[in-house]
Amino acid sequence: MTRGRFITLEGGEGVGKSTQIRRLEEWLRSASQADVVMTREPGGSVGAELIRELLVNGEVARWDDVTEVLLHFAARRDHIVKTIEPALARGAWVICDRFADSTRAYQGIVQGAGLNVVEVAYALAVGDLEPDLTLILDLPVDAGLARANERGGSDRYERMGRVFHKALRDAFLKVGADYPERCVV
Repeated sequence: MTRGRFITLEGGEGVGKSTQIRRLEEWLRSASQADVVMTREPGGSVGAELIRELLVNGEVARWDDVTEVLLHFAARRDHIVKTIEPALARGAWVICDRFADSTRAYQGIVQGAGLNVVEVAYALAVGDLEPDLTLILDLPVDAGLARANERGGSDRYERMGRVFHKALRDAFLKVGADYPERCVV
């Protein structure tokens, strides 16, 4: 059996990842009758969803940068083992709303953990798995935050302020430039 494909969508708050993931899923199903698994991070498996609650709820300063990196990779490991790898092994297309590039941008670059910390955690928790394609969606910060606010409710990350989100947009553009072989902005 042919191994599936792994596509991730990345970008700041309110850029339209969820909408584009639904459109991509519909297109893949209709164009190729493919088995498509839509998933998200943090989350995507029972254990990862429990860790997601720790990450997205509570006070903005709830965790330090390294703790956040470790929590994200703990969730990611469970997600890979329970959801992503089994789907790829059976030949499915896996479309994921966020993956390790979000950790690179949020915690590694903007929150200051450093990309070296992220890459060490990546090697341990993820190993050789990389997306086949990463689409980084870009939108001016004010437009993205306004769209996120329209959804109602706000999680820890959405409440981190405009300066944070401007730095985050720049960080995602850096990630795209650093990995041109798989990233398209």
